[in-house]
Amino acid sequence: MRKEKTDMSKRLWSFLVLVVWVLAACVQPIQPTIKIGINAPLTGDIPKVGEGTKFAAELWLEEIGGAITVGGQEYQVELVIEDNESKGESAAAVNTKLITQDEVLVIVGPQASKQAVPAGGVANDLETPMISPWSTNPNTTLNRPWVFRTPFLDPFQGPVVANFVTEEFGFTKAGVLYDIASDYPKGLAEFFKSAWEELHGEGSVVSFESFTTGDTDFSAQLTKIAEAGAEFIFAPQYYNEVPLIVQQAHELGFTGPIVGSDSWGSAELVNLCGEDCYGAFFSTHYAAEGATGATKEFIDKYNAKYGYVPDDVAALTWDSLNIVKTAIEDCGQITGDIKADRKCVRDAMANLKQFPGITGNMTFTEDGDPIKCAVIVRISEEGKFTFYKQICP
Repeated sequence: MRKEKTDMSKRLWSFLVLVVWVLAACVQPIQPTIKIGINAPLTGDIPKVGEGTKFAAELWLEEIGGAITVGGQEYQVELVIEDNESKGESAAAVNTKLITQDEVLVIVGPQASKQAVPAGGVANDLETPMISPWSTNPNTTLNRPWVFRTPFLDPFQGPVVANFVTEEFGFTKAGVLYDIASDYPKGLAEFFKSAWEELHGEGSVVSFESFTTGDTDFSAQLTKIAEAGAEFIFAPQYYNEVPLIVQQAHELGFTGPIVGSDSWGSAELVNLCGEDCYGAFFSTHYAAEGATGATKEFIDKYNAKYGYVPDDVAALTWDSLNIVKTAIEDCGQITGDIKADRKCVRDAMANLKQFPGITGNMTFTEDGDPIKCAVIVRISEEGKFTFYKQICP
């Protein structure tokens, strides 16, 4: 009887040891997390821009294995992706949420200047580093030490287009059509006008026509431009508005070139515009056709995963996230004090030198703007964005 009790005790003890071992094996150590906010136009006027942003961010997260190592400690990375509905007020509200509720370390986005200008004010006021992958309006970063960007600025892009058209076509009379209610086209149209008239004299922009966001009939403005004798039209509009402008111009009999800006660079442009956009030129940040090295690797991975060639928004988002990653690593440690950690990331971003992005090397000015080259793209007869020439500061 005594022996049976002893055997039972041994079996019970062995069972308890086994249970403790199994439970211990099941309990994983909690990995600390770094949150990165993504402020993107997933709905609204330019959803393809939001899609490219989201896809590039998710591909980037996959590429880094979902983690960043800082000072020997591995941190899980969580992307907090929010929709700004392509509206300025929504973009500002998204930034407020990301900063005060989600407690993100840094924000990537918004993309378009219409959203980035107001959202940048929130990030700066709440002392959270933000980097816009696509906004070229100076006001996004102006007097905002917490705000950065990866594209060039419109005061550079305007003269780039003016010089290109002058050298390429020898024209002296320009027509301009732009959305007066949106920061990006309004600002870029004015920078172009100033640069063109500096080259060709006052009045050489023979027609400077505007419309308001949401308009779809541009026949009155295009008729004025043609009657004024414009040899070409500069239309710094978003990809969703370009097809209507180009098609209506052709229907009215305008035969001169219609030249665009980096907002033309969406993969959706040719799908919407068709042959009307073949042969057109626009300034932008990179050309997928003919890309090499790290740029081609990114294009191939993106194309294999999502089924189409990434546009400049996706490439610039990729660069922005790698800048963020490098800045976080350069901090050397994450203290857990979100205010101190945000300050460290901001300072590290400001101190980056010649960062090797797939859209070009970048060193930030004191205003958080990179000095980098522009690319002129020609839309081929097959509808592809082909590299035509590069223009550097």
